[in-house]
Amino acid sequence: MQTKPAITLQYCSQCNWMLRACWMAQELLHSFNTDLGSVTLVPGTGGIFTIDIDGQVIWDRKTDGGFPDAAELKRRVRDYCFPDKELGHVEKKNT
Repeated sequence: MQTKPAITLQYCSQCNWMLRACWMAQELLHSFNTDLGSVTLVPGTGGIFTIDIDGQVIWDRKTDGGFPDAAELKRRVRDYCFPDKELGHVEKKNT
């Protein structure tokens, strides 16, 4: 049996970024639902906002320059975990 990806969103509770982390978790669960093993929120301090999949960081606010929008986050999760998965309207076709 293959294990499903576990996503961890670590956010700064001092900066009041819990709602942003919750919203991003909701977006991921909506798009990838049963394909994911878990989505975990972890409060932290010091301006942290990182998202990792099984320990591999896919977004870091400090190095990536802010917060991802939902579409970019979904693309990064898809590219890392499910490269053949279609994301529907999130994918913009270049015409």
